[in-house]
Amino acid sequence: MAWKSKTFDPKSSEPFTLSRSKIDTFTECRRCSYLDLRFGVKRPSGPSFTLNNAVDELFKKEFDVHRANGTKHPLSEKYGVDAVPFKDDRLEEWRDALRRGIKTHHEKTNLIIRGGIDDVWTTPSGELIIVDYKATSKKEAPTTADDLYPSYKKQIEVYQWLFRQNGFEVSPTGYFVYANGITDRKAFDAKLEFDINLVAYTGDDAWVEPMLGELKETLMSDELPSVGTAFGGGPCDFCTYREEAGKVLWKYQTKKKK
Repeated sequence: MAWKSKTFDPKSSEPFTLSRSKIDTFTECRRCSYLDLRFGVKRPSGPSFTLNNAVDELFKKEFDVHRANGTKHPLSEKYGVDAVPFKDDRLEEWRDALRRGIKTHHEKTNLIIRGGIDDVWTTPSGELIIVDYKATSKKEAPTTADDLYPSYKKQIEVYQWLFRQNGFEVSPTGYFVYANGITDRKAFDAKLEFDINLVAYTGDDAWVEPMLGELKETLMSDELPSVGTAFGGGPCDFCTYREEAGKVLWKYQTKKKK
């Protein structure tokens, strides 16, 4: 079934692979993560943002032109970022979030962590800058780190951690290339226009190592985590829904049997 996923076996000595999105789930709710990774029951997925995917693909093509030429993108020039797109034969592999991505074997937990990046830039000194593309449509476009969702910040921090684990020198400052859809035009005219902003974010991946330890400990346990417990988070909407729906269904079934 569509909601089934690969499960973790506490008795197995084989490394278990986790995507960056699975880490997101654990940081949001341990119970949801446990149900997913131990029993293969994933959260219901939301709609596919195909328009965002189209923006991502166009951004990649645009930055790849400058990658091939070894030149700065005009956005880098505009924001004073002394960096060019990083040229590496492994780039397409790193971008493949579904099958490959950039990965590392975390020996302490015997977990393989992987994630698919959007882009990497490099400074004249060889330091890498992790870059992520985002598309939205708001009256006020995101311009500072305060405008970023916490999940976006964690996302880029995991990518920074992964590149460091692969032996790269990584800048603590990453960037979000933000495309904000313009809605105040007089007509659509089969054309959607965007304002493009570059939002800097200084990441701190110090939380990744202890989180992986807690994640492995949770997976090894036979006890179901309590409702709504999260790594640095609060109540979980999915757990709350399941609990309330379960109570209603139990009452309904009990009443039906009488």
